[in-house]
Amino acid sequence: MGRAFQNRKESMAKTSDAKAKLYSKYGREIYVCAKAGGVEPDGNLSLRSLIDRAKKDQVPGHVIDKALDKAKGSGGEDFSTARYEGFGPGGTMVIVDCLTDNPNRTFGDVRTCFNKAKCKIGGQGSVSHMFDHSAIFVFAYDDEEAVLEALMEADVDVTDIENENEKLTVFAPHTDYAKAKTAITELVGEAVELEVDEIQFVPHNMTAISGDDVETMDKFLDMLNFLDDVQNVYHNAEY
Repeated sequence: MGRAFQNRKESMAKTSDAKAKLYSKYGREIYVCAKAGGVEPDGNLSLRSLIDRAKKDQVPGHVIDKALDKAKGSGGEDFSTARYEGFGPGGTMVIVDCLTDNPNRTFGDVRTCFNKAKCKIGGQGSVSHMFDHSAIFVFAYDDEEAVLEALMEADVDVTDIENENEKLTVFAPHTDYAKAKTAITELVGEAVELEVDEIQFVPHNMTAISGDDVETMDKFLDMLNFLDDVQNVYHNAEY
């Protein structure tokens, strides 16, 4: 699982380096998260993690503050989540997560990307059953047993723990995110940096692609990530 996760992260890095897109993505996500769970990070664990992640990605403070200020208002934009699934080059599987104020426009834009890459967009559940929707934490720690015990005591249904290069990678169901993070930080201390602190779709199996499929996949991901409404793209392509 860890190898699949790292492969996906490396692939995503190829298509997430446009600053304007990155700022827009975080601004919208922070706004929606704060609107749903409250604007105070101390009382909204998901918001606090999101802000920490934004800072790691060097999102300026004014972008974060603007999103929080918008969330404090009674009006503002009405964003909703949208998820699209389908098949990419070489039989790969793709999940596209969006935040949109116009679902018809977003579906049309995402479908156009699939069509241009000669890929097939599918119905809900067409590929997501081949992914785990996981909370993922990566941090430097050398006592795997202690972490597992702390998570079990917190009633976290741990999916997997990997220990590599003096770093632990913990996988848990996305619904156990808050419990898992609280248990980990209470054990290892607030000062320990969580190198990864996210909820992601992790594929059960990778699909190797080569030749023209690699170029097509890169173009396909570039098109998807260029769309303002697209927040994250998950896939199981292995280069």
